[in-house]
Amino acid sequence: MSKMGPNYISTTNACKLCKPLGASLVFKGIEGAVPYLHGSQGCATYMRRYIISHFNEPIDIASSSLGEKHAVYGGGPNLKLGLTNVITKYQPTMIGIATTCLTETIGDDVPMILGEYNREVNDAEKLPTMVHVHTPSYAGTHMEGFHAATAAVLEQLAGQGGKADTVSLLPGFVSAADLRYLKEVLDDFGLSAMILPDYSETMDGPAQHKYEKIPAGGTPVSAIRKAGNCRMVIEFGRTLAEMKTGGSVLQEKFGVARSVVGLPIGIDETDRFLELLSAVSGRERPEKHAMERGRLVDAYVDGHKYVFGKKAVVYGEEDMVVGLTAFLAEIGIHPVLCASGGKSGRLAAAIAEVTRETLPEQPRVEEGVDFYDIAEAVESLEPDLLVGHSKGYSLARKLHIPLIRVGFPIHDRVGGQRILHLGYRGAQQLFDTIANALIARKQDLSDVGYSYM
Repeated sequence: MSKMGPNYISTTNACKLCKPLGASLVFKGIEGAVPYLHGSQGCATYMRRYIISHFNEPIDIASSSLGEKHAVYGGGPNLKLGLTNVITKYQPTMIGIATTCLTETIGDDVPMILGEYNREVNDAEKLPTMVHVHTPSYAGTHMEGFHAATAAVLEQLAGQGGKADTVSLLPGFVSAADLRYLKEVLDDFGLSAMILPDYSETMDGPAQHKYEKIPAGGTPVSAIRKAGNCRMVIEFGRTLAEMKTGGSVLQEKFGVARSVVGLPIGIDETDRFLELLSAVSGRERPEKHAMERGRLVDAYVDGHKYVFGKKAVVYGEEDMVVGLTAFLAEIGIHPVLCASGGKSGRLAAAIAEVTRETLPEQPRVEEGVDFYDIAEAVESLEPDLLVGHSKGYSLARKLHIPLIRVGFPIHDRVGGQRILHLGYRGAQQLFDTIANALIARKQDLSDVGYSYM
């Protein structure tokens, strides 16, 4: 009798999240917008739980709240009723509607339903702007949902009306601190820019005396409408390839010049980003950034002996993994495994591209994996640290090695939304965190202990 392999593939502690979650975060980064999931209530509850635990901020995600009946007869009536309730309660300027597995499976035609809703409302001109995006979780990750929502917003709203001497920056899924840093950098180069999405205030705002149903901040819809007339669109992501993104929409639909660069983590990738801004603005790199770069180089020299030759496992969203791998390689740490739940097919090539001159040997690269797969691969690699989000904690605990928490989600520490990854400044913070974690581990394992370096 011939042996047969398993007829199913299970996922154990996935190294990814669901597609509508990424779309919800994009919508939360638009001024006056409310995310709306066309699907069951459980989907919205799950996503709210994950997002709240990372950002430590309240987040409302509306839902069609479909049940068994709607799986047979369709969810159109619930979608319309839900839109009316959201408009009445929140008075949003925009509603971002993302589909879930259920509504994609039963085949609800959301554009048609929205068209019917517009015709049925007595005063349709007073309705908020509505954007819809297809985000079935069975067909991708939260990053694919994030990029799909960004593309949908620009495709459905952007135009060429009005003068817009601005740059559009599409940074992907970075932290609130990263977004604030990017605004500062663009201002330093004298560039007026639209950043999409911008949840730097909506998901990391100040304490308020009164609860705001829709927090202030976010990318203005008026700015999005002018994006087709911007000078250039800059997009972060070395694994985007042929994916439909906001940048590709502006390029193909409006002929906007598009520049795609890697996430600016570490010296090399930040150099490339700032050189691009210098070319676009016609300005030299400001002295402030030259000083930050110089201090970072000095820190690399000072801490070289603590990090050089250590081995790391890096995991998370694909472009975050690429940026972190580039940074680790330039400080002398050897990434022995780079893993992601994404399946772009570009991860290995992107990592080779950013480490060709810094690594003597390319790391093992795995796409479409979960933490069961990562744990199996790690057994023979003997890493000194893990670099990634909180879902890797149990593995780090099992291996008795430090976990450097970066990316999303950080749900076992406070301040995940304030971790700075980008630029020389972000690299400085990451370097200090990694060096100190390695020093602390050596100190804790020492038989005699020591209290100075």
